[in-house]
Amino acid sequence: MSTLDPLRWKALFVIAIAQLMVILDATIVNIALPSIQANLGISDADRQWVVTAYTLTFGGLLLLGGRIADFAGRKRMFIISLVAFAAASALGGLAANAGLLYAARGLQGVSAAVLAPAALALISVTFTDSKERAKAFAVYGALSGGGAAIGLVLGGALTEFASWRWTLWINVPIALLAIALAIPFVRESRTEARTGYDVPGAVTVTLGLLAVIFGITRAESEGWTGTSTLVFLGVGLVLLAFFVVIESRSPHPLLPLRILANRNRGGAYLASFFIGVGLFAIFLFLSYFFQGVLGYSPLESGLLFLPLTAGIIVSAGITSRLLPIIGPRFITGGGFALTIVGLLLLQRMSENSTYIGDILPSMILVGLGIGFVFVPLSATALFGVGDADAGVASAVLNAAQQVGGSVGVAFLNTIATSATTAYIVANQLPGPNGAALVEGFTTGFLWSAAILLVAGVIWIVLVTMTGKDMADDEVNADRQPPM
Repeated sequence: MSTLDPLRWKALFVIAIAQLMVILDATIVNIALPSIQANLGISDADRQWVVTAYTLTFGGLLLLGGRIADFAGRKRMFIISLVAFAAASALGGLAANAGLLYAARGLQGVSAAVLAPAALALISVTFTDSKERAKAFAVYGALSGGGAAIGLVLGGALTEFASWRWTLWINVPIALLAIALAIPFVRESRTEARTGYDVPGAVTVTLGLLAVIFGITRAESEGWTGTSTLVFLGVGLVLLAFFVVIESRSPHPLLPLRILANRNRGGAYLASFFIGVGLFAIFLFLSYFFQGVLGYSPLESGLLFLPLTAGIIVSAGITSRLLPIIGPRFITGGGFALTIVGLLLLQRMSENSTYIGDILPSMILVGLGIGFVFVPLSATALFGVGDADAGVASAVLNAAQQVGGSVGVAFLNTIATSATTAYIVANQLPGPNGAALVEGFTTGFLWSAAILLVAGVIWIVLVTMTGKDMADDEVNADRQPPM
């Protein structure tokens, strides 16, 4: 059996701080978005770029970031990327126009693309006992799901009592704290293999994703059959196809196709993509609903997400106990079911809805569902992966979620704004009112539920791993030569 790292729990605390910062930054600006939009003069169609500029560069460069962490040293790149993330956050807080804000958010995403896979890989190589690893992944899963809601609460408080700019500046002290603790507590690890970096693959996949996202956003103004919509979507899909070809022929692929060969891992990655598509826009729509329709302040809106966070924490704790016993398949299947029911209940929303009667039950169900989904998903994505590929395997998981989130925010924002516009035209309104906005949000939630149903079916069909399989994976990991 391998020797347990005596600093492993302190290392997990440090990694948790960094992971929380990365995850909450995907949503912390959501609650501040109405203020940002008004202050910088951003249109409804372009508002999603404040979120997407981060998630797109994050997801598009994650695979390269995972490889850099594997080869250059996970602790070293963990610390360097924390420094870069803090600098980008400081720049974003100073943004005087939308373009500079988008650029800063993009730089945050580039930094997170190295930070996130380094963090997840460090958990994988630090915790070799299956029960301890399940607990570690429970913490990671809770932060992955709960961090989004925590970001909304924190964003609301900062926006109301300080400025939306502090939703970015807050990252600076968090990053500095993580750096100070990482130096003594986190153990360095790297793969001994020395290979090149697949820069053509990184460029191709990033440009392909950017073209797809931009094409989706064009649909809001030109329609899904508009010339620029089809051109950008077509170019993006061609570039992504080229990426697959490059990976199959490259001597040093950004995404080694062997990582996807395992049925359980492949199912986890594919389901993760659709989870990102279906979940990320939920926070955007509810933030605008609470502030723009029900009239809550930014802080009050953020606090309304606390039941969702509580649900995630509760279900993540339950999952950490059940996962080594019964495995991930049916735990996560149940999580999908809860989340979908919660989204369908949001179809009752109206401009006269009450939070307790109409929204709270859905928030609780979605929160519980997310906790049951994210913890097993993280464990399954790294199932059977040796230390040499831990970084890239974790990067694929993060990339699937972030790319899915980028596509989902753009797609569902387009769906929602189109539904609102159609309602205005059909009812001959002079502009958007509460009922028109709700029409867009509920349409978006219905699409989210359908997308998560697809993810759930993929999961149940492809993932067959049991608790015994997870224990066997621990034994195999112990037999691997030390790094």
